[in-house]
Amino acid sequence: MLALVTATACTGMPTSASDDGRFTVLTTFTVLADMARNVAGDKAEVKSITRVGAEIHSYEPTPEDLMRGEGADLILDNGLGLEAWFTQFTDPIDAPTATLSAGVETIPITSGDYEGQANPHAWMSPDNAQIYVDNITAALSDLDPDNAAAYETNAEQYKQEIAEIGDDLTAELADLPDTRRALVTCEGAFSYLARDADLQEKYLWPVNAEAQGTPRQIASAVEFVKDNDVPTVFCETTVNDGAQRQVAKESGARMGDKLYVDSLSEADGPVPTYLDLLRYDAEAIIAGLTEEEPSP
Repeated sequence: MLALVTATACTGMPTSASDDGRFTVLTTFTVLADMARNVAGDKAEVKSITRVGAEIHSYEPTPEDLMRGEGADLILDNGLGLEAWFTQFTDPIDAPTATLSAGVETIPITSGDYEGQANPHAWMSPDNAQIYVDNITAALSDLDPDNAAAYETNAEQYKQEIAEIGDDLTAELADLPDTRRALVTCEGAFSYLARDADLQEKYLWPVNAEAQGTPRQIASAVEFVKDNDVPTVFCETTVNDGAQRQVAKESGARMGDKLYVDSLSEADGPVPTYLDLLRYDAEAIIAGLTEEEPSP
């Protein structure tokens, strides 16, 4: 990677992503970038290393990414093993980093190759998201103490908006029978959201990997759906939903709207911001779990 940085530098490309005097902040994926923009306001230019729709677990940084890293004043990552490539990316770069999941009460993965490791999808919880915002605020304030008060003001307003979505989700699901308080997804990306909303959780695989939707995973999910009278099952936008469609067919459940997790949409799409993502997923889950059971 260092060789790529050196080679790209020789082409004369600029080493800073911002030429207007603002601080340059990079994040590892689009969700974190939007969160950081809400805290930074007009004090910093914030960009995501990965693009909309990218698979962030095993992303391979490009020479252009590395050059942007060289020009960054601050780099923000999720941590918890989500970005397997992050250390390699930052090793040749002289910029401070901050891990936004620091302080989150993690949930361990209970099956598969990642068993015992912390589930990395902590930002999907409105409760945890407020910890992320606090960590962003601290990192920006350390970088730019003169504007610490502005970052704090932005953060408090943003946290209120996040909390309202979490409160709405909890309230809408409050009357759901205990036997149907279950969220079934393709990837185990909703463990923290399920904890917030007091839902059981079942997924086909814990973290995006090569072996997805095995016969054993499908059979286990079908049994869970039947045992818990789950009316709707879900899958995420960044993965193939074929295995989950088989679960729906064999169990009699519906396929719900696809859920967003690792990436925002384009600006004209359904979830151009993190608040939109939370709201969209919450509404889809509420609609799916409160529907009447499908007819035999």
